[in-house]
Amino acid sequence: MALFGVQLVVTMVMASVIQKILPHYSFARWLLCSGSLRWYQHPTEDELRNLAGKQKGQKRKDRKYNGHIDNKPLTVPKDIDLQLETKCITEVDTLALYYFPEFQWLVDFTVAATAVYLITELYYSVAQPSGEMNISVVWCLLVLAFVIKILSSLTTHYFKLEEGGERSLCITFAFFFFVKAMVILIVTENYLEFGLETGFANFSDSAQQFLEHQGLESQGPISKLTFKLILALLCSLIGAFLTFPGLRLAQMHLDALNLTTAKFTQTLLYINFLSPLIMVLLWVKPITKDYILNPTLGKESVPLMSEQAYDTLRLWVIILMCVLRLAMMRHHLQAYLNLAQKGLDQMKKEAGRISTVDLQKMIARVFYYLCVIALQYVAPLVMLLHTTLLLKTLGGHSWWVYPEEDLPCLHEMNSDSVTGAERIAPLKPDTVVETGAQASVAQLSMALGGLRTVFSPLLFRGLFSFFTWWIAACLFSTSLFGLFYHQYLMAA
Repeated sequence: MALFGVQLVVTMVMASVIQKILPHYSFARWLLCSGSLRWYQHPTEDELRNLAGKQKGQKRKDRKYNGHIDNKPLTVPKDIDLQLETKCITEVDTLALYYFPEFQWLVDFTVAATAVYLITELYYSVAQPSGEMNISVVWCLLVLAFVIKILSSLTTHYFKLEEGGERSLCITFAFFFFVKAMVILIVTENYLEFGLETGFANFSDSAQQFLEHQGLESQGPISKLTFKLILALLCSLIGAFLTFPGLRLAQMHLDALNLTTAKFTQTLLYINFLSPLIMVLLWVKPITKDYILNPTLGKESVPLMSEQAYDTLRLWVIILMCVLRLAMMRHHLQAYLNLAQKGLDQMKKEAGRISTVDLQKMIARVFYYLCVIALQYVAPLVMLLHTTLLLKTLGGHSWWVYPEEDLPCLHEMNSDSVTGAERIAPLKPDTVVETGAQASVAQLSMALGGLRTVFSPLLFRGLFSFFTWWIAACLFSTSLFGLFYHQYLMAA
């Protein structure tokens, strides 16, 4: 397995770019500071004092309770005639944002990992190397690890809040998605064609043969029930992580629709909101695949494309939906920033007074949590994108609409590894005299060749198809619940 080559050079160059260049030319910083987002500045105490008609020199009244002096805070009427000033986000403003380092790191590392993936795909299509490890897989797995870490950090923050019901909401959705995952996993391949059954059967047979070659007797590494139970637990965890991003997306979607008046932009916002549903339907065999592969035209059924072409089309649809979601990011973030003005307008309809500190906090809080909202918007997008890239690479798919009969990745990961394992397997210590180092190398090569047959493209195709579908299903379920909550329950 060749490790020192073009891919390693690309990795080292990209690591240098991440360390030296991206801190100065950050894509994450450009998303926020390109001049398209405007935030509402909170008023100063002097401005509120002037609007309330109070003089600056007037001393606050001191009240004595049991010998203690209590300073009465400055309050203003809730219906105060206050007009908020807007300002474009600058690089200096981002220093005060919560979770900005995490947002910058995730977005910039995702850009770097995607660039490595594109260069590696170009290298594989031109040079067609054999026996090399695809190092872009490692980059994609690192991206997914960072996404899970950030989402778990945000969910933990919500979970620690004792007031507001966030903890109960997390637990409720976690149990809901666990039950939903168990139901989905018992649906046959005739309705949801993930390929999990085929992939698990291939994994069990290959693992059993590998253990037999090692001189071990085994019925298989894991039972099907345990396999599906582990998947259900992972799905429950992912669903809990995507609960608040989905709820927040629904609120931003409604506010973005009210913000824009252009019909074309509203259409794109609707498509963006329904994009997870479109991804979900791509794996529902009776609704999409059967009608596309074998449409009924009159009395004859004429196939429009092959199964490989449909798999490729499915990959491209997900990529395009991710690009659309990234393009609509500015509209959603601006809709969130407008919550400061929306909250002020709602306050003006109420009677009573409010302290100047609470009023300033209410307006400033919206801007300071901008990166939290941006992470909740970007993280599911990054998860969908890189699970799709892993599905293509490890699942043996192709980017071409009409791929060739022999897929390079599938052929390389199956036939080469199988023949390599068969070629190394006959070597025995009693027939071949080797040194200690040569014997260790032969044993390691045999183990690696056997593991490549155990973890076949069929297994990865089933796993990443299921996880891609599940992420989209969770995002749409939580967004739909959020839409119902903000549209009807909050209005009531």
